[in-house]
Amino acid sequence: MQEDIAKLILRVSVGGMMLFHGAAKVLHGTGFIEGMLTAKGLPAFMAYGVYVGEVIVPILLIIGFCTRVSAAILAFNMLVAIALVHMGDIFKLTEHGAWAVELQMFYLLSAVVIILLGAGKYSIDHKRAAF
Repeated sequence: MQEDIAKLILRVSVGGMMLFHGAAKVLHGTGFIEGMLTAKGLPAFMAYGVYVGEVIVPILLIIGFCTRVSAAILAFNMLVAIALVHMGDIFKLTEHGAWAVELQMFYLLSAVVIILLGAGKYSIDHKRAAF
């Protein structure tokens, strides 16, 4: 039971915090992401993938539906974010001594943990497996 509560807390925490990033994209658009993509020679339409990775996937994680697949999409989303925006920060510290990519790595590694652990008892995935 404690494992299942821990899985629920992890899913809701990661999904809930990432959803704030998605809400910002919904409110302000993806123009800056499109610019980064085209600067790297990638098509601008790929910026719309952020809505999947930062809005749909977090909701799926919170409710525990298609959890492992959703976590894999989130991990991929974070790899893309690191590659596009934060590659120059991987070996840097902030002025306060924190790793410059610690937030991105938190999301990436938390997604990997969710992939490995699964959704747990308090999820739609668990209820679907019962049938």
